[in-house]
Amino acid sequence: MVLAALAGCGASVPESTLGRERAAGTTAKPAVREPALCAAPLRVRVTGRVTSPAARELSGLVTSRSRPGVLWTHNDSGDSARLLAVTTSGRTVAEVSLTGAQNVDWEDIATGPGGALLVGDIGDNDGERASVVVYRVPEPRLTGPGRSSVAVAARYQLRYPDGARDAEALLFDRASGAIVIVTKSFGGDARVYVARRPSGRQVTTLRRSGTLALGAGEAVTAGDVSGDGSTIALRTYDRAFVWRRRPGETVAAALRRPHCSADADLLREGQGEALALTGDGRAFFTVPEGPRAALRRYESGSRVSER
Repeated sequence: MVLAALAGCGASVPESTLGRERAAGTTAKPAVREPALCAAPLRVRVTGRVTSPAARELSGLVTSRSRPGVLWTHNDSGDSARLLAVTTSGRTVAEVSLTGAQNVDWEDIATGPGGALLVGDIGDNDGERASVVVYRVPEPRLTGPGRSSVAVAARYQLRYPDGARDAEALLFDRASGAIVIVTKSFGGDARVYVARRPSGRQVTTLRRSGTLALGAGEAVTAGDVSGDGSTIALRTYDRAFVWRRRPGETVAAALRRPHCSADADLLREGQGEALALTGDGRAFFTVPEGPRAALRRYESGSRVSER
């Protein structure tokens, strides 16, 4: 697979842009500090394995904002509408069915408003869906390892303005309340779409915000925004791209600026379609598809061998 060169992080503002700003009497924004995930080679370790028979084709991952050490995940298409809560050691502590939801092609999960969970039924391998769906559910309580259910609080039906798209990355912008979807393209040109105020009663047309030139073969398979809002990450099958977000800046605006690439080889995991940032954005978890999937934690520091 031929990979295009990646833009460096913390790149200076082009002189032509600075000139226009000075001419207009404005002050150029300060340079954005390089994300910790790009500042040094990442240390990776296997924290556990997800051994539950229910975890067959995991394709979404997010850390719990209220329960330290717990991650929420789900299966890809073909499964029922359910979420799994797993510890960082891989132990399944809850299996929760979503009443009022359907799993056509669930691809990602994010933390939404008030700590609720957003589940992205946004996959469309054949490019034929007239619309996609994002479900909002309150974060389920962990009452034990048995099965439980939670009712969907809102169902957002979203339509692309320029035809059907396949996507596997769902982000939530707490600053604006917007849902952000990043499409999947093996050509390396991922499109960014935004639903500023999605309606739970009628179809909302997404607004195209921009295009990310990530390089040939770099198909985006997951994404996340850190709990403190400072870091955005999008993963492909072999790497993670990272953006530093300015205070008050929208996710869509941050994605228009140069990114950096974390120094970590994700291809060795297998088919990876999940990534969850830690609250401070200085580390992330991943889990691939398949049985006994290994949970991995990547963080800045000296490289060590996996166990």
